[in-house]
Amino acid sequence: MPRAAATVRTVLRPLMRLAWHPRIDGASHVPATGPVILASNHLSFQDSVLIPLSAPRPVSFLAKAEYFEGHGAGGLLRRQFFAGLGAIPVRRGVNREFQSSLDAALALLEAGGAFGIYPEGTRSRDGRLHRGRTGVAWLAMASGAPVVPVAVVGTARLGSAAALLPGAARPAVRFGPVLEFPAHRGNAGSAPARRRVTDQIMDAIGALSGQQRAHTYNPPPGDEPG
Repeated sequence: MPRAAATVRTVLRPLMRLAWHPRIDGASHVPATGPVILASNHLSFQDSVLIPLSAPRPVSFLAKAEYFEGHGAGGLLRRQFFAGLGAIPVRRGVNREFQSSLDAALALLEAGGAFGIYPEGTRSRDGRLHRGRTGVAWLAMASGAPVVPVAVVGTARLGSAAALLPGAARPAVRFGPVLEFPAHRGNAGSAPARRRVTDQIMDAIGALSGQQRAHTYNPPPGDEPG
């Protein structure tokens, strides 16, 4: 792990535990080495901080390119923060750039790294678990990497005033058993296969999160891509 990322992770993990007291379950399901995809539901901006700091190994997520921009000390600190978390920048609404980000994620997996993705594509605005987009299946099928389903619970409250009350917004991160799709390796070009794999992943996430299923896509994304 690069020195900057190791420093950010070392500093932020105890601060995260002190501020949020998260309940972390099933972290042993995350393979200690080798490529792995962490596929999670998405309720809050804080998910992209909480999951990497709760996982037992560094995890990279896609993040809005705007987070890496800006001038002055504030812009520099923000870039260092997201770079330290291993974030991969992507510009919203630009298909070519999004595919480039998936290619970067594939390269990370092929190098033995851990990559986190939100199959819903954006934060759930109604608290339900929406239908997954098939980029997660493309990555799993193209790389052969196992998928660990992840559920975040209670993170939507972390940005509210109620979160200031002691114990009022204690979130949870739940890591589920590994999913593997050896029969689909190399079949990433098949849309029906990508849909089947994505639906299996979403079923596993839903079983962990307990969310009501929407079986629809989210509204047009206005948040970070997944």
